[in-house]
Amino acid sequence: MGKETDSELNAFIEEWKETSEKNRKVFLHFREYLGKKEGVTLEFIPRPGLTYSLRAVTAAQEKRGLFVMVDVIEDTPRWLSVCFYGEMITDPEERGDFVPEGLLGEDAVCFDIEEWDEELIRYVEIRLDEACRFASEK
Repeated sequence: MGKETDSELNAFIEEWKETSEKNRKVFLHFREYLGKKEGVTLEFIPRPGLTYSLRAVTAAQEKRGLFVMVDVIEDTPRWLSVCFYGEMITDPEERGDFVPEGLLGEDAVCFDIEEWDEELIRYVEIRLDEACRFASEK
C-alpha cells in the first residue's frame, strides 16, 4: 500500500467509532488477514457517503486488478460486503449472494457481514484463500 493510500485508510479507521456489531473490528481483521499474505498488495478507495473499499491484488495476478473487494457500506451502522469474482471461489454452503455484474462489471459472489460472526468470518477467510490462489495461478 502506498503512503497516501495507507494514510487515507488509517484516517478512515481512526474516525470510525466501533458499534455493538463490531464491524470495525471485522474490517481490521480482514485488513490484517490480507496484509499478511505474501505478494498481496492492498489499495484503499474511499467514496465518502457510499462505500470505502479495500481491494487486494496478488503480484502474480495479470488478468484483473483485484481478487477481492472488502466494502464498508455507509449505513447506520456500517456493515461489510466482501465480494469475489464468481469463478474465483466456491461457496459450498451457498452463504454468498450471486450478483450479476456486481464486481467491476463481472459476475460476483458477495458475503454481507452485518456483525462479528466467528463462523462467517472463518468461512470468508477460506474464500479469501481460494481467490488468492486462483488469482496467483492466472
